[in-house]
Amino acid sequence: MDQKLIQILLILLIHPKISSAAEATAPEEGKPFSIHCKPSVLGTIVFLFRVVDESGMEFLGSFSPGGQPKTTRPNFDSHFSSKKLNDDFILTVKSFNKRNDNGMYSCASLVKGNELIFGPVTPHRVPEKTYKAIPTPKANEVPTTSQRSTTPRSCLCPARKKIDSSMSCAPIILGPLAGGCGLLLLLLIITILYCNKIRTRRCPHHHKRKMRMMVPEKQMMTNRHI
Repeated sequence: MDQKLIQILLILLIHPKISSAAEATAPEEGKPFSIHCKPSVLGTIVFLFRVVDESGMEFLGSFSPGGQPKTTRPNFDSHFSSKKLNDDFILTVKSFNKRNDNGMYSCASLVKGNELIFGPVTPHRVPEKTYKAIPTPKANEVPTTSQRSTTPRSCLCPARKKIDSSMSCAPIILGPLAGGCGLLLLLLIITILYCNKIRTRRCPHHHKRKMRMMVPEKQMMTNRHI
């Protein structure tokens, strides 16, 4: 069977047991830590495995009912040790590492050659360090009750009355037009008066010329009668 499919089946099988698992114990970084697991039914083979936060599910090893290892993961002896005490299988992490060992640990027993019965699922994690934030007072802090808003407020102006554009434009157009007509009329009157004055001055001179022309004619007439 595909290894990924086996991992999915194991997750589905152990998921209902997680809610009823024991409370997480707190291992210390760099120190040995022991995990106890007891299958409800002891079968022909016991499997130990874990689900690590960083790398997912890992197979640790398979053991006989008496606790002797059959198949283990690479470098098992350098990082783990195992033993059986009464009915408990004890897995010891020699140097617990937060990044590599934080996760959930469990065991399963193979019964009747085709049935897996799981033991309790126990999470084991190095606790995170918590830092309490110290509140720092703000410089030049002013109470909110004495602060005044500096944002300008908008004023509502009364609605302006609409002015008829035709009434406002008429004086602008008719005013200069009437002034121009009056100026032309005044120039016409001045021109007429000036022309009449010139004409009266020229008329006596013209009359004298006519009288002078008539005098020789009268003399000739008188000479004929004589």
